[in-house]
Amino acid sequence: MKNGLIKFPGLRLTTDGLRRSLAATLPAEVLSSADVQHAVAHVETYVYLQLDAAGIEGQGKKLQTACRLLCPGAQVIAVQCTLDLPGRSFGNKAAWHYVVETDVRPEAEDDFNAWYGTEHMPGLAAVPGTIQTWRYIDSLGSPKYYAAYDLETLETFGSDPWLAVRGSDWSSRVRPNFFNTKRTMFKKDGGSPGEE
Repeated sequence: MKNGLIKFPGLRLTTDGLRRSLAATLPAEVLSSADVQHAVAHVETYVYLQLDAAGIEGQGKKLQTACRLLCPGAQVIAVQCTLDLPGRSFGNKAAWHYVVETDVRPEAEDDFNAWYGTEHMPGLAAVPGTIQTWRYIDSLGSPKYYAAYDLETLETFGSDPWLAVRGSDWSSRVRPNFFNTKRTMFKKDGGSPGEE
C-alpha cells in the first residue's frame, strides 16, 4: 500500500528518469516499487511510493529538496490509505489511473466519509473495468481527501455503470460540499525512452 505521493506539475518524468534522479535520495527498493502516472490533459506527473514511517519523517526534507531540483513546484505528501478495494476487474492490467482530490466543508465531513466508504467507492469498484480503488487522507495539507482508481480502459470512466454510481441521490447531496476539487485522468507510465 502506497503512503507517499509526489506531484510534479509541469513535468513529465518517466519511471527510469525518476529512479536516476532520486537514486541518491531513496533506497533502490522504494524506487523499484514507484508507481508513475502522467496526466492526460496537461503536463504533470504523480508518483506513488511506499515509505515506512521513518522514511517519511527522516527523508521528507531531503526528498522534497531533491524533487524540487527536478521541478520547483514539486510536492511530497505523506498520505494515509483509509480504504483499499479490489475492483471488479482485479488482476487485469491497469492502463489508466483516475484521481479526485478535494476538500469538504467541515459540517459535511461525516456524511462525506460515510458516503465514500459505504456507497461511492464500493460502487465504483464494482464497475466492470475497475481494477483497484484507494482512498487517501492528507491530514496536514489541502486538498485533504484523495480517491484513486486504476482502470483497465478509458471507457470504464463514463460508462453507464460508472455514471449510475455517480448519479445516486446520496452523491447529489454530498457533492455540493466539495471545494478545492481537482479531477485528473492519468496514463500509467510505460517507461518510454527519451522522456524525462
